[in-house]
Amino acid sequence: MTELGEFLRSRRDRLTPDEVGVRTYGRRRVPGLRREELAQLAGVSVTYLTRLEQGQSTNASDAVVDALARALRLDPDERAHLFALARPAPVRRPRSPRPESASPGAEQLLHAMGDVPALLLGRVNDVLAWNRAGHRLLAGHLDPTAPSRPADRPNQFRLLFLDPHTRDLYADWRAEAALAVASLRYVAAHHADDRRLAELVGELSVRSPDFAALWAGHAVALCTSGTKRFRHPEVGALDLDYEVLHLPDGNGQRILTHTAAPGSPSDAALRLLR
Repeated sequence: MTELGEFLRSRRDRLTPDEVGVRTYGRRRVPGLRREELAQLAGVSVTYLTRLEQGQSTNASDAVVDALARALRLDPDERAHLFALARPAPVRRPRSPRPESASPGAEQLLHAMGDVPALLLGRVNDVLAWNRAGHRLLAGHLDPTAPSRPADRPNQFRLLFLDPHTRDLYADWRAEAALAVASLRYVAAHHADDRRLAELVGELSVRSPDFAALWAGHAVALCTSGTKRFRHPEVGALDLDYEVLHLPDGNGQRILTHTAAPGSPSDAALRLLR
């Protein structure tokens, strides 16, 4: 089954017939919607939906994709993901992009943030740079100069799934891991020819059963802001708001910031890391 077919099936499995107003009779052998039930809800034939899932049809109209998204009750991120899968880019040889580097302007902006913990992330979440507060918050056990050396750069996904210190840093590691994998799947659909990204997914699937299980769930999300709860080894519990700032040059680099509500216990604890 294709990536598109696996995604459609995973979204069918999470819906019950009652949720979408489908009348059922007798016992069911599938946990969610049958393929024919989705086809009926979306107004397409079962044969066409089967061909779409199996990759035998690659010319689904916007109307059909939109109908499937509505029938499956997809959120905006999932809908965008479905369109990306249904509109695959022309097959190209996997590319190995040049090693990334932090632009002087991005590093200047990072350090201008002063006491706000911040990281400059690359296309596949390699840490290209961090300020002092960002390093102390998220990776105090690592060499602070590591991002300056391409061969030694930390990668946020590897740290999250393979590094015990990072795993212990999050109060709800499973929720954090689920969000991370959902965001990685979103990126993967839009950069299917990126060899480094494919290698990262393959490596983590082999080395981390937790990652493999989450990846198989086909959840997708574009995480740009929210709240994270930390259990920092030096200052204890922290509830911090995060924001992802996309740089305008289109190379996929982002700045990740963490802030605390002014006057809160987390703000006081964060000050101890500065």
